[in-house]
Amino acid sequence: MSRGLITLRSRTAGVLALALVLAGGTWSLANLHPVRAVERIDGSISFATPPRLVETIANFRAAYTPNAIYYFTLDLPEEAGEPLRKVTITKLAGGSTIYYNLDLFQAFEGNYRRRGIPLYLAGVSLNRDEEAVSMIFDPPVPPGREVTIGLRSIRNPQIPGVYLFEVTAFPAGRSGQSGNGQSLGLGRIHFYRFRGGTTF
Repeated sequence: MSRGLITLRSRTAGVLALALVLAGGTWSLANLHPVRAVERIDGSISFATPPRLVETIANFRAAYTPNAIYYFTLDLPEEAGEPLRKVTITKLAGGSTIYYNLDLFQAFEGNYRRRGIPLYLAGVSLNRDEEAVSMIFDPPVPPGREVTIGLRSIRNPQIPGVYLFEVTAFPAGRSGQSGNGQSLGLGRIHFYRFRGGTTF
């Protein structure tokens, strides 16, 4: 590539940036070079910037309460490079098994307090041995969205205490498959013993 062509491209970018600033807009190199997902040697796909686990909350935290829902809110940044296709949530710590009602799982844009449009879950599955549940979005969720997943339990665990859940996110891969899972960290829910109208 000739030096003159490089100079021309640099000047063109500068002119575009100046025009946007004068119009009251913003500009960055990302506007000219969109972020792309990371493709490994084996062809598998990873997020360029993985989602972030923002919040974990239960609508009822008294032990053994029926039909409680556990909400996990994820922030999928613009720089993710790929849509979000799948999420797996695994219980890592806690005194008793949690039993889920898979048919009543839900997902939506926004968070527990500000719900947006519902998102369709094409598949929900349970791995009993690992105490893990997985949800597949169809279509995958594009970058730049906040997403909340609601896990409906049959009832809260019988044994109170702190329960930890690892959240793993998978980008959309090739040929409709999921890419590489990336751990987003741990969600924490503290269940309390209920007695005489109070929890402790």
